[in-house]
Amino acid sequence: MDEKPIIKRLVVGSLSANCFIVGRQSAGEGIVIDPGGNGDDIYREITKTGLDIKIIVLTHGHSDHIAALYDIQDRTGAEVAIHREDTDFLEGHGSYSSQFGISYRTPHPPDRLLREGDIIDICAMSFKVIHTPGHTPGSICLLTDAGVFTGDTIFRRGIGTTLMPGSSRPQLLESIRKKLMVLPDDTVIYPGHGRETTIGAERRDNPYVTGKAGHSYW
Repeated sequence: MDEKPIIKRLVVGSLSANCFIVGRQSAGEGIVIDPGGNGDDIYREITKTGLDIKIIVLTHGHSDHIAALYDIQDRTGAEVAIHREDTDFLEGHGSYSSQFGISYRTPHPPDRLLREGDIIDICAMSFKVIHTPGHTPGSICLLTDAGVFTGDTIFRRGIGTTLMPGSSRPQLLESIRKKLMVLPDDTVIYPGHGRETTIGAERRDNPYVTGKAGHSYW
């Protein structure tokens, strides 16, 4: 039987964002997705897993998903990857931290700029980059055999806000329809906020997918 990957979800920061630590024990390596706050807690969980974190991937650049980035970079020495269209967030030009009420230390420049179709091979797993603009210009999802990490593109019965500068409701809905709803129904969604769900459940129950929504949140 194939070894199941480690997938640790931590709820971090004042906006309760999800940070994921993913890896395989046999490989001894791991990846951190969206270190959005509570750096001590994240690092404690990394230590518990025993994984050597090789890369930190950001699904987008909003401050509630990157506030502990500097800390985790510093402690692990891991590379940082973000879509090329969200790099300004890491330079303090697009973080909107004053709006979110989140302050954080400016991280080092990213080591890898991602684009649609890129593959991140780490911890005996492959993470395929799916560019899903709409919440931010450079929002991405990461598709693996274990599921898809969607950041703030889609949640359980919800989607990311499109009320921020650079966001677009039509673009976000198109990303969801063309990039995510084509995945198998049993694909697990690991979202940027809230609990896990599946593509099939969101196809059936998400009002933004079915066209019955009145407004967005997050």
